[in-house]
Amino acid sequence: MLVATLAGLTDEQVAQPSRLPGWTRGHVLAHIAGVGNAAARQLEVAVADGQPVPYYDGGMAGRNAAIEAGAPASAQEHVARVTAAADRMAAVAADVTPGILERVTGARGRSVQGVLELWWREVSVHLVDLDLGLEASSWDPAFREHLAGYLAARVPRGMTLELVADDVPERRVLGDGPDVVVLRGSATDLIVWLAGRSAVGVRADRAGRGVALPELEPWP
Repeated sequence: MLVATLAGLTDEQVAQPSRLPGWTRGHVLAHIAGVGNAAARQLEVAVADGQPVPYYDGGMAGRNAAIEAGAPASAQEHVARVTAAADRMAAVAADVTPGILERVTGARGRSVQGVLELWWREVSVHLVDLDLGLEASSWDPAFREHLAGYLAARVPRGMTLELVADDVPERRVLGDGPDVVVLRGSATDLIVWLAGRSAVGVRADRAGRGVALPELEPWP
């Protein structure tokens, strides 16, 4: 789906804004390629039973610099880089055996399984950020459950968020603080909001009274 979504991409589209404030589609594409290569390196080292290496060369500063440097590339260059990163990930993922899924990597101490999930998560979210026709409504219940669990760390300290979908039977309780806020909206919009994206259909209430949407913590 990743490469197929980029079919027909033009230079004009690359330079246009993405759904992420301050980022063009070129920034998102450069980030996807960077994540793919970084994740693939983690898996390659793990498969070889080598010593963990840093996720990004130069840490977050290096990651940010690479995105800025790569963003202005042409559509053809972006498609080639993303395709190469995706192919690299697919190749090494095929070499991952059940016996090494819990092996620790250099990606913030994540396991091999965690790195595989990271790639799934990043691609799924950023394909929507690209605004090239794929919407968050494509996220299935399994991905919504995964993303809710991962993003539970965004719940403000001292607060419990109860996410109640009004279109399907989904309800999640995140956090364990005494301040309980109930969020209502479609199952997709609730997770989109939790991911820090715009979701106009989400409403919040505290003890039955409407309140402003909580300010979430940064992505974990």
